[in-house]
Amino acid sequence: MSFKRLDPEDFLISAESIISPAWSDNAPFILTIYPSTAQADGPSGDYYRNAYNLPSTDPSAETQFAIAYGDFKGSGSAPYNTNVPGLSPSRTVYGQFVNLLLGEDENASFNFGGPAVNNEYFYAIVINRARYK
Repeated sequence: MSFKRLDPEDFLISAESIISPAWSDNAPFILTIYPSTAQADGPSGDYYRNAYNLPSTDPSAETQFAIAYGDFKGSGSAPYNTNVPGLSPSRTVYGQFVNLLLGEDENASFNFGGPAVNNEYFYAIVINRARYK
């Protein structure tokens, strides 16, 4: 297999940018947020909750973002097994974000602002990928 070098005319340099609002119907901000009602009883409701632009029962409702709570000690949610303390959905969320954002083992902890500031819990707002423009 042979390769051809890129020529200067192969590059397009432009300062033009395309921007648009992130929310449904090209709205620049969200006036009202509707939480998912059915999700609370489903398996994902233990880990995060979706927020919609319209009531989730409306067929044209679209997910705008999700809110999740992570806790290093597993507080704030019921344990998977009462014989194993600390293993819960909030602990799983914490470990997933540590792995995703820091690239570290799920047992590591977040460090905000210096070595003396370890945070054992957080709230995360995850913007739906379809909202990125």
